[in-house]
Amino acid sequence: MTPASSRATAAQTLGKVRIIGGSLRGSKLAVPDVDGLRPTPDRVRETVFNWLAPIVHGARCLDVFAGTGALGIEALSRGAAQVDFIERDARLAQALRDNLARLKQTHAQVRQVDALAALGDAATQAFDIVFLDPPFGADLWAEAARRIEAHAWLQANALVYVEAPLAATVILPPSWQPYREARAGNVRYALYRR
Repeated sequence: MTPASSRATAAQTLGKVRIIGGSLRGSKLAVPDVDGLRPTPDRVRETVFNWLAPIVHGARCLDVFAGTGALGIEALSRGAAQVDFIERDARLAQALRDNLARLKQTHAQVRQVDALAALGDAATQAFDIVFLDPPFGADLWAEAARRIEAHAWLQANALVYVEAPLAATVILPPSWQPYREARAGNVRYALYRR
């Protein structure tokens, strides 16, 4: 690689996200420089996966608005049976596929599609855990949650992780009951049980 192409590659990458637990602990995921991309920080993922510890092993998970896929890959690292990733951006979807291949994670599927369009279809299977962390500026929580509930994407008693700015008013289906909640800086993150 020439110095110029090395600089170009560095300019296209924002940094790295580290997997913090499980069989892939310490593995790093490249974070492409994509506008609005905001990977869930290590300490937030650590808390969330402590909450999920009793059920993540063997769970079927859905990572909506996957971005880097850090939440879904963390679930795979901790023994999830399967993770389906939904990501619209072609660069992010390819980076996610590349990371899954590099980490030899075969119980995963990446769908490069608009999340709301995908969630508008009837689910072919129901999930035990859903990660719902859309771009903060897009205000997609309520509509994504409505479609998840309306189109049978959740198992009975499924858990849904929701990450949003503190100032956001997030309207979720009444069948989703608060289970755990915390804050980190200007971000509120919570688990809901269906």
